[in-house]
Amino acid sequence: MTAPMDVTGGDTEATPEAVVDAAGGSAIQGRSLGQIAWMRLKRDKVALAGGLIVIFLILVAVFAPVIAGAFGQDPTQFNSDLIDSSTMVPKTGTGISADHLFGIEPVNGRDIFSRVVYGARISLLIAFLATLLSVVIGTLLGVTAGFFGGLVDSIISKTMDVFLAFPLLVFAIALAGIVPDSAFGLTGDTLRVSLLVFIIGFFNWPYIGRIVRGQTLSLREREFVDAARSLGARGPYIIFRELLPNLIAPILVYATLLIPTNVLFEAALSFLGVGVRPPTPTWGGMLADAVRFYTIPHFMFFPGMAIFITVLAFNLFGDGLRDALDPKAR
Repeated sequence: MTAPMDVTGGDTEATPEAVVDAAGGSAIQGRSLGQIAWMRLKRDKVALAGGLIVIFLILVAVFAPVIAGAFGQDPTQFNSDLIDSSTMVPKTGTGISADHLFGIEPVNGRDIFSRVVYGARISLLIAFLATLLSVVIGTLLGVTAGFFGGLVDSIISKTMDVFLAFPLLVFAIALAGIVPDSAFGLTGDTLRVSLLVFIIGFFNWPYIGRIVRGQTLSLREREFVDAARSLGARGPYIIFRELLPNLIAPILVYATLLIPTNVLFEAALSFLGVGVRPPTPTWGGMLADAVRFYTIPHFMFFPGMAIFITVLAFNLFGDGLRDALDPKAR
């Protein structure tokens, strides 16, 4: 038997360009995790529909003045001449029309379409900012607890338990009710929005904190973390350069599912009268006003549908995003 011929690495190793697809003869290109996730997400038509609705709602909130000016009126403008003074309900023939696409409110005759459009601003602004606050606090404390363990983990975990057992709704009603019209250098809607963002965001961080902590406990035992330690990397470097990039997927998914929860929470506070105060339109506040006029269904229908569609769209998109970013999903 003759000895094998000596061959060099260049003769035996195929370059990426030389690897071809046997079926089509074209070069096979590698895909990043982002490209794979996008391919999966594109196949999920329901999630894409939810994402498109989310984008549409954001555009409505951003361009609310333009939309209201083109199809409605000022949301605070009274139309008393369209209201029957004896019953305080819209006169016959003054309901849904070309001038008032969703009709008008009882008592004051304000345009419902404009108020629903402007209400998207308050609901989405509070939901996004509160979610951002929860994600930042929960991520930092969760990854710190999971990475360092020991006493640090014990203290942060017990703090999470305290926050999770806290009666958030009762506290929010009490705090929002006692804060004056001017505090911390803020007044009016700015103060109320800031207060709601703080209440909703600060007391909801333990939910995402627990998820991040659990993921960190798993990741810190992986080989790439051991390799970073062997090269002399310290804790902060490993956290921000090794762990956090691998936590983006669960954080992003949970954030998309937390936003609709915050929309509902803000609507509940406005419904109870401790949210953003009138005459600023909010979906929850409109529902609270509509309860007294249950015989006028469109007064309650449109803000209720706005909340329903917003929550449903975010949930559908969040579920699809979770499936797309899960490397074990097919």
